[in-house]
Amino acid sequence: MTAPAEDGRIRCPWPLNSQLYRDYHDYEWGKTLHGDDALFERLCLEAFQSGLSWITILRKRPAFRAAFAEFSIERVAGFGDADVTKLLADAGIVRNRLKIEAAIANARVARDLDSGLDALLWSFAPPPRPRPRSHVDIPATTPESIALAKELKRRGFRFVGPTTAYALMQATGMVNDHLADCWVSSDPSATGRPVTF
Repeated sequence: MTAPAEDGRIRCPWPLNSQLYRDYHDYEWGKTLHGDDALFERLCLEAFQSGLSWITILRKRPAFRAAFAEFSIERVAGFGDADVTKLLADAGIVRNRLKIEAAIANARVARDLDSGLDALLWSFAPPPRPRPRSHVDIPATTPESIALAKELKRRGFRFVGPTTAYALMQATGMVNDHLADCWVSSDPSATGRPVTF
């Protein structure tokens, strides 16, 4: 069930306790996103989020971008042991060795894709469906996210299980899980300004 915020707008319930979260919900989450580096950033951040709250990752995103060369696939693919050591010492990010090494390994796989990361990820986008009526109608995984995770794993990507794959689909507009009475339009371009966090 959605609830009104201080500005009177009806939103999905999860972002109501933070302006940063509300801005992310209103102007970014569920909007169509394309571009290899942009999708690589989301892939990495969803993996870093595993076991943590998304607001933690949002607050750290500027530090993540600085630490991971603005998520340039080409640049991150070139990271070596010295970069891993530097990242493990960076208090601004999530300092998890396995996740850091996975981000670098994933950049190398993404760099070597014939068709690019964008084309690969979007090839698993499901057909449009009605917006959910309540949060209980939102799945944790779908057949498409299971298939995407399986294909990413087959290609050598790490830290991208079906739940992470579905969260990526939600965040990048492959699916629209804004609740039916949420003010955010089902038209990805209709709710105004982009937000840079």
